[in-house]
Amino acid sequence: MPAEPTIYIVDDDASMRDSLALLLGLKGFRTQIFANAEDVLNGYKKEWFGCLLADVRMPGMLGVELQEEFRKRSYDLPIVVITAYADIATARRAFKAGAIDFLEKPIDDDVLIDVLRNAIEVHTERRRGMTPALESSAATALLTAREQEVLDLAAQGMQVKKIAERLGISPRTVEVYKSRVMQKMRVSDLNDLPQMSNARNTR
Repeated sequence: MPAEPTIYIVDDDASMRDSLALLLGLKGFRTQIFANAEDVLNGYKKEWFGCLLADVRMPGMLGVELQEEFRKRSYDLPIVVITAYADIATARRAFKAGAIDFLEKPIDDDVLIDVLRNAIEVHTERRRGMTPALESSAATALLTAREQEVLDLAAQGMQVKKIAERLGISPRTVEVYKSRVMQKMRVSDLNDLPQMSNARNTR
C-alpha cells in the first residue's frame, strides 16, 4: 500500500479541477486530475490508494455510470460524488452504486476535507481485509454532524418538513441527508432509522 494516499479528481470543468487540486494540495493531499470518466478507467491501476472524487454530470460517461463500472470491475477505491444538481434520485443511485458520500456544490471546504479523510480511512481498512461486520460498524462512524442531527430528529418521529424547519434547510436537502444516512448505516427503509439511532446513542 502506498505510504501517501491520493485524491483522484474527475471533472470536465477545468477550473473546478484546478480549484479542487489547489485546495487539496494546500491541505496536504496528493492529487491526480482527469477530464472525464473514460480517462479514469483507462488509467486505473490496482495499486491506486486514496479516494475518487467524481462529478456527476460530465460529457460521455456520467459520474454515476463510472461508479457502476467500478462496482462491476470490483475496484475497491472509495468514491465521493459531487454535483451542482443534487436530487434524491441521483443521490440514491450514487449510494446504490457504492458512493460513500454525496456532496452538493458549492462544497464547504471543511466538510470536503472531513469526507475525504473518512474515505481514506475506509480504503485503508478495505486494504487490511476488514470483515463486513466491522466495515459496517466503521461506516456508522462516518456520519457527519448534520447527518447525525437529521438521524436524531427522525428518530424522534419528526417528519421531513419539520426537520427542515428545525435545521433551517430545505425538505429536499433533508431527503438527501436521509439517503446518505441510510447508505452509511446499511438500512433500506427510513423506518429503521430510529432503531439504528437508539443503538448508536446507547453505546
